[in-house]
Amino acid sequence: MLIHPEVMGVEALADKIRKIENWPQKGILFHDITPVLQSAEYFRLLVDLLVYRYMGQKVDVVAGLDARGFIIGAALAYQLNVGFVPIRKKGKLPFDTVSQSYALEYGEATVEIHTDAIKPGARVLLVDDLVATGGTMLAGVELIRKLGGEVIEAAAILEFTDLDGGKKIRESGAPLFTLCQNKGCM
Repeated sequence: MLIHPEVMGVEALADKIRKIENWPQKGILFHDITPVLQSAEYFRLLVDLLVYRYMGQKVDVVAGLDARGFIIGAALAYQLNVGFVPIRKKGKLPFDTVSQSYALEYGEATVEIHTDAIKPGARVLLVDDLVATGGTMLAGVELIRKLGGEVIEAAAILEFTDLDGGKKIRESGAPLFTLCQNKGCM
């Protein structure tokens, strides 16, 4: 049974996200969603909020970014009755891949996707936990496009508007939806 979004406010979900200073390195304030995932009530709320947004849209597949996007994306794909595609860190996928490198707030990274994961013309919902500088999400968008897919929307729990990642994603032509921004929730 779905929890209707009006039953429990999204602000409660945002309050459940734990903040950890200086992790993974000094100067970074890490937003940890594991308290949301550990709570049956809040995890259901998170997934249901996204299900309500996308259940009326034609989604062919949900793609989740390594690693927290796997958790949210797989649950969402199950509820939407569509397949799930993992976009993983370099060297973690066993089959032929395409890759995309990007800059992080604290370094560089590369993500990959199987070459047969997205069919040309597929309508793809891209999911991750948060958008900071936008690098990971933009890399996911580029991988989906390389395979001929259409990103119908990129979705995350939280967007840090002061870091311009969301702006960069929108400028790439990919619509972006976030439940909360650092200045408030939907």
